[in-house]
Amino acid sequence: MAMGQGGGGIAALLAAGGGGGAPSHTGPSVPRSRTGRGWGRSRERRGAGGSLERGGCRSNAASRSAREGGGGRVLAGSGLDMYQSQFLELHQRLLYAEKENKKRSRELSIVLDAIKRVVAERLNSTANHTDAMKWKVLNLTSKLPLHLTNIHYYLPHLREHENSLYPNVVIGQGRSGVSLVMGIPTVKRGKQNYLLGTLNSLFYEMSAEQKNDCVVVIFVAEVNAEYVNSIAESVRTSFPNEVQSGVIEVISPLASYYPDLSNLKETFGDSKERVRWRTKQNLDYSFLMLYAQPKGTFYLQLEDDIVAKPQYIQKIKNFALEQPSDEWMILEFSQLGFIGKLFRTKDLPLIVEFFLMFYKDKPIDWLLDHLLWVKVCSPEKDPDKDFGKNMLHKAHVNPPAKVTTSLRIFQHYTLEKAYEGMDCFWAFSPVAGDYILFTFLQPLKVEGYLFRSGNMEHPGDKLFNTTVEVWPAAETDLLKDAVGHGDKVNYQTTKDGYLKIGTFDNGIAEGIISPSVGKIQAIRLSIHSDSPVWALLSEGSMLCGKKSTLLNYVTSCIRKGSSMWSFLIPVHNYC
Repeated sequence: MAMGQGGGGIAALLAAGGGGGAPSHTGPSVPRSRTGRGWGRSRERRGAGGSLERGGCRSNAASRSAREGGGGRVLAGSGLDMYQSQFLELHQRLLYAEKENKKRSRELSIVLDAIKRVVAERLNSTANHTDAMKWKVLNLTSKLPLHLTNIHYYLPHLREHENSLYPNVVIGQGRSGVSLVMGIPTVKRGKQNYLLGTLNSLFYEMSAEQKNDCVVVIFVAEVNAEYVNSIAESVRTSFPNEVQSGVIEVISPLASYYPDLSNLKETFGDSKERVRWRTKQNLDYSFLMLYAQPKGTFYLQLEDDIVAKPQYIQKIKNFALEQPSDEWMILEFSQLGFIGKLFRTKDLPLIVEFFLMFYKDKPIDWLLDHLLWVKVCSPEKDPDKDFGKNMLHKAHVNPPAKVTTSLRIFQHYTLEKAYEGMDCFWAFSPVAGDYILFTFLQPLKVEGYLFRSGNMEHPGDKLFNTTVEVWPAAETDLLKDAVGHGDKVNYQTTKDGYLKIGTFDNGIAEGIISPSVGKIQAIRLSIHSDSPVWALLSEGSMLCGKKSTLLNYVTSCIRKGSSMWSFLIPVHNYC
């Protein structure tokens, strides 16, 4: 996709919270902003050494290559002309929408200036009003025009509910003109809510200057007034200073904003409830982004279950300033789903319009991938018609084995085909306790291994919290001696007798197996927590025999950063 690995960038800025929620359910010479604090600008997607603990960074070059590679596969064959025509038509529509949005943006600026004048006059003339009257004034003036050129075309029911585009502002001082707007969607959870912990981490050690130049918008994506007010009250109680200063806002949608979601088409093997959930999520993101659009220069998409690292704002800003080009569309601070994506607010109307075009069809992170492909990558056919296919999975000669998995397989992307090098393995979202098992037909001396999850088309679809384990064919004397004397070979043992020899780091697991282990009967990938995304295994290799020429080849692959197996885990979850 459009985000290759950067390696060794800034330390992870935001780590996954305790909820395991995803978010939901597809990083970062930057000119100075109006506020004079200098943030990045451009249109290609760049990665930032992992601003989120689950993140990574991908280069722009890799971005374009990946998307052209994906395009080569999609466009190859007899349907090339048809797909080219469709992509070109879509490209023209986006260009037209962009032109219209610029026009509407100018109109919006005029309207906002007028609103600010009216609000200022109103507040000055009502200085002695009661708190109730002041609250009413703030609520009315906070209904910013959520303009989208073709919003009624995509959501026709809104013709009968014009007010549904205006949020219910439960907490807010109408702050605007800041450098950074942070959006946090949250929904009702079955057991525990992590929102307050997320807010604590965001405001911890944040300077007064940074607080004055940002706004955090909490979007409670529920229509139950009692629940929305309970969330607002907990925020007001926990962060009174931030609420009073206007750095925190709490909004919710009207029930009439949502169309009928009872008759959606089931796709990608998802259940009816899952399709409904991801469709509503697309609408929730769109609403939040449109509300945030006129408030600042940049918009950072977050979730309600993340933990921010110290100085995260400054590090994000520094990374943006380090970009050699001003032609980026997204700076990415996480590879997982939709978390940690930085946008220019001027681009949000175009992005939201694209989301609304296909809000019933695919998850939000997939739509973002497709938008980048259309905006950044060329649809021309690659001279090497097999280029795209080769980039999505890579075949290796592995020893004969029986392969099994507890994961639910998507369509024809089976583990057998992946092991034989015919295709990638693709499965639905793993849960704690899931596994992938390779049982050799005969015990083998395995020298090393490499597994890679995610591919160029879906770089964020990786395995998380997953270990590599082996089952020794027999307990060798060397292994007993090494463990007994605290040697370098100090593998942990699972309850069922497997040895933990490695773990996935940023979607990759690789390593050398100590000779002390002896011959191996099986290798297992064990998943220890629920994943908000699907899993795709694009490459994998098991190195057998001391004189294996494959070892040198794999070492070369590792140094070059090429793939070897991959797991694709698509749908992002923030519930």
